[in-house]
Amino acid sequence: MNDSTTGITAALVRELIREQHPEFGELTVREVPGGWDNRQWRLGDELAVRMPRSERAPELQRKECRWLPVLAPRLPLPVPLPVRTGEPSARFPERWTVMTWVPGEPLDRSSISRGDHAADTLAAFLRALHEEAPAEAPVAVDRGGHPARYTEGFDHFFDAVAPADVADGIRAVWDDAVAAPAWGGPPVWVHGDLHPANVVVADGTLAGVIDFGDLSAGDPAWDLAAAWVILPSGTAPRFFDAYERADDATIRRARGLAVVKSLFLMLMGRNGEQGLPGGKPAWGPVGRAALDRVLRTPVA
Repeated sequence: MNDSTTGITAALVRELIREQHPEFGELTVREVPGGWDNRQWRLGDELAVRMPRSERAPELQRKECRWLPVLAPRLPLPVPLPVRTGEPSARFPERWTVMTWVPGEPLDRSSISRGDHAADTLAAFLRALHEEAPAEAPVAVDRGGHPARYTEGFDHFFDAVAPADVADGIRAVWDDAVAAPAWGGPPVWVHGDLHPANVVVADGTLAGVIDFGDLSAGDPAWDLAAAWVILPSGTAPRFFDAYERADDATIRRARGLAVVKSLFLMLMGRNGEQGLPGGKPAWGPVGRAALDRVLRTPVA
């Protein structure tokens, strides 16, 4: 599935809404820039329409519709919630969703000025999210486990974009994460994809978390990497103090995963500069900034 074959336009979105959910038919439709697995359109001021653009997107939407209503009541930040489902039709061959809109500006197009407040806010959010997941919770194959399972991915990103002047430091952080003991508790709910495009900012601090397509049961270190990938310099210690639950081994794993996420952002930034599909030009600088924050944290 891709944009050329599905022909997703504002006119199509408007027609689908009027046909399947006419109660929203008079609301304005405006495209939202960005998106990875889905293209997104504002529907009025309080809703959003998410249209699949990748092969895996419909399943990710079903996962969000199944689990976000279960998790949202205990989360201290706004998250998208399903409002309506669109059925496949002759106009569009996949299911699509109407979700609540989370106000704020994505961090990859904004910045955090209230670092201590953001650290406390993120810690409270992840404490609430990281509860033991039920047996029927989804399990991801490409994230959620010990860093040692993802050495091939690390090597790919490292070979592609690791800056030569900090390559040794990157390797040291990763090797330390691979050597760290595994998560010893039960699998907990993890967002799985916390990076600057998946959190929103308002009034200089975190105001919401979006894109739960990679929600799964696993190691909380995958989300704790956000201490460096999302938060400003110098706030990681405050974050971990507020989170309270991370032992030394978990922090070591999180630091290694933060390196992987930073290199991924840098690669997507480079691809965007080169005009390659899926590239995000704005992600390069935020990825390098995140990498520098990780490397300023000493390896034990």
